[in-house]
Amino acid sequence: MSQANTSIAPHNDKSSLGFWIYLMTDCVLFASLFATFAVLRNATAGGPTGAELFDLNYILIETLILLASSFTVGMALLGFRVGSKRIALSMLVLTGLLGGTFLALEINEFQHLIHEGFTWQTSAFLSSFFTLVGTHGLHIAIGVLWLVYLAAAIYRHGLDSINKKRIVLFALFWHFLDLIWIFIFSIVYLGAKF
Repeated sequence: MSQANTSIAPHNDKSSLGFWIYLMTDCVLFASLFATFAVLRNATAGGPTGAELFDLNYILIETLILLASSFTVGMALLGFRVGSKRIALSMLVLTGLLGGTFLALEINEFQHLIHEGFTWQTSAFLSSFFTLVGTHGLHIAIGVLWLVYLAAAIYRHGLDSINKKRIVLFALFWHFLDLIWIFIFSIVYLGAKF
């Protein structure tokens, strides 16, 4: 296979441009949510603070799982690069499993907080926390669904040019979510403890 045929960079077309515009609007969305959280982080209404609520060991496990999924997305891209449908599919499936595990852990964290009586209605701090982290979780859920569709398309149609473009755009989205999570981990969770 020639170098030109193995390129996995997206073509300069309207859908790629539209995707980049979408990512920029998501940047604005998350920047607004981070700014809101920063303003409201001490507005606990006499309730618990993040330092009292968050278990850093649990959050570190979530973080490592999500970062591992970023690695597996990279391996899926490498599978495309070398023309291996098997590697690409297996790494996408592994990414989906890691993403689903991350999402299950995040939902479990929310359920634990709610069970303890700490909901988005408890304080402005918790309202901003649930909104920021929940929005990220919603994006992860959408990413997992997208991944299922992508894996099915690759299984059916192989490593054609359309699927190559799809996997590159998916990888950009997934890495973007990992980057947002690093900010959440640093600002929300570590920031509460230090």
